[in-house]
Amino acid sequence: MEKDYALSCNSKQHKMERFLEVCLLLLLHDEAGYGYGLIEQLAYFGFKDDELNVSTLYRTLRKMENDEWVSSYWEDGGPGPKRRVYIITENGKRELNHWVMILRARKARITRLLERYEELETSKKMED
Repeated sequence: MEKDYALSCNSKQHKMERFLEVCLLLLLHDEAGYGYGLIEQLAYFGFKDDELNVSTLYRTLRKMENDEWVSSYWEDGGPGPKRRVYIITENGKRELNHWVMILRARKARITRLLERYEELETSKKMED
């Protein structure tokens, strides 16, 4: 079933959670992952340790599993405890592709804004 998507998030309070979902989808597109390993990899996208706790990550992964963007299974951890491993689904790949389109559109709009700002600042300096 294909959704009718707009190129924006509808809820301001969920914007960071939505970005977290996109980052997780991208990480899982690369390879299967587990909670603590994913937390370590999220630093690449600018998530700091104090911004992201384990419960937030697992709550987000459970939501993504309910949305059928990821699936999970238990893996024997060798000498350690079992761990839940997450993999992206075909629905998750479609969602990731959709979000990449949204982010490209936003990037273009932000780039235009920054270019315009720089033009104004340059012309202001020339007048001084």
